[in-house]
This record gives sequence, structure tokens and C-alpha cells, in this order.
Amino acid sequence: MEFLAGGRAEVRITRADVGKRVSVRRLTGGGAGVPAFTDAVGVLTSWDQGVLSITRRNGETVRIEESALVAAKVVPDRPAAPRHGAARPSGEPGRRRGPAATALELQTVAARGWPAVETARLGEWTLRASGGFTRRANSVLPLGDPGVPLETALERIGQWYDERGLPPVIVVATGRADSDARLDAELAERGWADERHTTVRTAALAPLADTAADLSGVTLSREPGADWLALYNRTGEADPSAQATRTALRVLTGGPSVWFATVHGADGGTAAIGRLVVDGRWAGFAALEVAPASRRRGLATRVMAALAERALEEGASAAYLQVEADNAGALAFYDRLGFTDHHGYHYRRALPGGRR
Repeated sequence: MEFLAGGRAEVRITRADVGKRVSVRRLTGGGAGVPAFTDAVGVLTSWDQGVLSITRRNGETVRIEESALVAAKVVPDRPAAPRHGAARPSGEPGRRRGPAATALELQTVAARGWPAVETARLGEWTLRASGGFTRRANSVLPLGDPGVPLETALERIGQWYDERGLPPVIVVATGRADSDARLDAELAERGWADERHTTVRTAALAPLADTAADLSGVTLSREPGADWLALYNRTGEADPSAQATRTALRVLTGGPSVWFATVHGADGGTAAIGRLVVDGRWAGFAALEVAPASRRRGLATRVMAALAERALEEGASAAYLQVEADNAGALAFYDRLGFTDHHGYHYRRALPGGRR
């Protein structure tokens, strides 16, 4: 936080900065063991009736009384990394940063990598349905303007999903300047429940391919075999019928260039699996599973490295994946592989009797 000569702080943001990333310092009152000031960095979502709403990168929203502001300024959405070979400023520690990308770019790429069976357009929004297999393939992706007032859009969304026997669900990205924080707030006001908070993480691809020296035993294929599906065990989660399995397979095998990794144990059973989709510079990782009896043997790292190597061969340079925000074990594992947080997202679901 910057201070002026003489120790005075300055508030350098206005209501016109809604939608930008800001850093603010607020007065808390202090007291025994309590700091007199606290800081917050995030997207300025709204500034109404004397209250500011700031959404942090992890999706958390902080509300601050305007009268409590001590200092504030607009800050870059992501610090610029030094050019290759350039020296860092004296005293600046090295920091890992994921590949540069907007939330919009990653949302678009991720949607192509996990494609819904059925889609419809509502302005720049995409309505997606896949028989209930995964929230990602059965939710609205709101990239831009729906082309109609929000109330009208929600009515049409409700009708479309009702016709398919599915609940109306909208996925909202949070934590970056080009995310859906305002839409999220508007849906919350209308009683749409939030669920399944998820973190999108990114990493450089080349170091990921080097995390395991031994890639033996990892088999890659274009289609998931019965052994792969047996460990994944989610193809019939919404409906155990054969049709539901076929629908799930259409989602799993969809995407620009999809690969499935399988590791077999000494007994011939499936020990570990993973899924990769390559789309231009991006390599998306998903469905990483290790059988309980085969855990803590480095198989997950081996699967990730083998898939990363294949992605490099296809010209990719950056990696992304999605992890539920409360999955501490997975988050720690991907930390060790070099992944860092990019943005968050969660789902807003219309509740019975709520406003659409």
C-alpha cells in the first residue's frame, strides 16, 4: 500500500473502478491482539450504498464500509514476470507463476476440453446438457452478454433445463477482473444457491513432464477401456443405464485431442488412470485417480508426467486443471507439481420457489 509524504494514506479508487483489481487497507478498530488495519486484494465487484465488495482470487467476497477505508489503489491483474534472462530487482525473491492467461481464455478452452452432448446459444451464453453427467457438462457457461435482460435470460434457461429434466445451473468464475463476480452477486440476490467451489490451476508444461524419471507401465490410448472406466466409476453416476454410459463417454472422449492413461498393478487390476486433452498451447488434465491399494507409490506423478510428455509432443506448453476447493490432499499434490491458482469458479443453482 502506498502512503504520501508525511505518512498520510490516499484512497485512489472510485465507483468507476468497479470490475478492476484493487488493493485496499481498512480500519478495524484494533484492540488487544487485533491489528488496527487489515488489507485486501481482489476484484472490486460493487460499490453501493457506502459498501464495497471485493472478491478475492479464491472466490471469497469481502465487504468493506466506505468509511473504514484508509488507502486504496488499482493494481495490475497479474504481476508481469521478468523476460527470460532478465535479472530480478535486487532483493526480490523468485516466485512461481503460471502461464499468462485470462479467465475467459481458460473458460473457453476448458469448455472445449469437456464438451457437452447438447448445447444451445443465448446471446453469448452457452446452455449445456449431457444427461446429468457432471456439472460442467450440464450448466450454463456465461461468457459475455446473453442478449436479453437477466430476468428474461433466467426464464429461458429455466424452461430449457426443465424440458430436459435437469436443474437450471450457471457456472460463475471469480477472482479476476474478467470473471463473473457481478453475475454471481445478482444470482445470489435471486436465491440461487452456490455449490461446488473449485479452483482452476495452471503450470508450465515442460517441468511437469520431468517430475517422474520412470514412465514405464503407463499406457496411453485414445479411448478409455473397461479397466479405465472401472476405476473412474462415474459414467453412470446420474443414471446407471446403458444410455447414460454412452452419454458420459461422449463427454469423456470429446475435445480436440484426447488421451487416456492407464497403469496396471501386479495383479492385473487398474492401479491409476488420468485424462488429457490438448488444445493448442493448453494441456488440460482431469480424472486422475489412484486405486486405494496402490496409493503412495508415485503413480499419480507418473501418470501426470506421461500425459505431459505426450502434450509436449503435440505442441502444448501450458497446463491447467480444476480442483475442488476443499480437496486439501489434491491441492497439496498439485502444489508439489508446480501448479498455482489462476481463478476460481462455482455453480449457482435455482432453488424451487426461487426467482429465475
